Amino acid sequence: MSQFFTTEIASFGGLDFITVKSNALQRRADITVFNPVTDDSARNVPLVILLHGVYGSHWAWAVKGQVHQTAQRLINEAQIRPMLLAMPSDGLYADGSGYVPHRTANYEKWIVEDVIQVLKEQYAVLSDDSPIFITGLSMGGFGALRLGAKYPQLFKSFSGLSSITHFEQIGLFVKDFQQLRLDAIEQDGVLDWLLKHQSRLPLFRFDCGIEDPLIEHNRTLHTALTSHQIPHLYEEYKGGHTWGYWEEHIEQTLLFFEKQY
Repeated sequence: MSQFFTTEIASFGGLDFITVKSNALQRRADITVFNPVTDDSARNVPLVILLHGVYGSHWAWAVKGQVHQTAQRLINEAQIRPMLLAMPSDGLYADGSGYVPHRTANYEKWIVEDVIQVLKEQYAVLSDDSPIFITGLSMGGFGALRLGAKYPQLFKSFSGLSSITHFEQIGLFVKDFQQLRLDAIEQDGVLDWLLKHQSRLPLFRFDCGIEDPLIEHNRTLHTALTSHQIPHLYEEYKGGHTWGYWEEHIEQTLLFFEKQY
């Protein structure tokens, strides 16, 4: 029996589109899914959750980032095994929810509970034994690194691209940051959770373009992690805070996740 009052699903252009009434948000929310598994008997397939940045929604990683095409190419080249890619909206609060709990809706719980549960209900290839990974870009990178560090028992590994590293940095991008401050219950940074759970963390990675306005924040996080002797991978590439960068470099994350299970 489903844990959700309503779930609608349809397929188009090699992608699945799910609208579900979220228990955490108490309203409908959307997920785009790429399922490359062709073996109906397959089980325990890995799940990769991809979080978008400010202004975007569930369609961004597929339509603007072509991540499903990158994944299919890597599968065809036998560089990764089939992984189910799930691309949820952030809950569509203002310019961006930050993927944190708010006073009126829990955007964190939407990701770590509802998204995972509805996918397990809809895809037989997923099970409680499926490894779960999370990644994202910009605000989604903040969400992925923060949630990966906060819930190390849930995520096999995690990754961030061009990541915001502290809640305060969301103010660089959104129109009404003061309202977000009033609504958000938790306003911490990625490092806070990495330090709190450092003995339980899996190996994780993050990268940033050297022309990105967030590069110094990412370098500062890398320096702090190194000083605290927390194992991680950090890489810098040419590029800025653009879809061209994310479309090119999501490949490194998918290859990294392949090695972690």
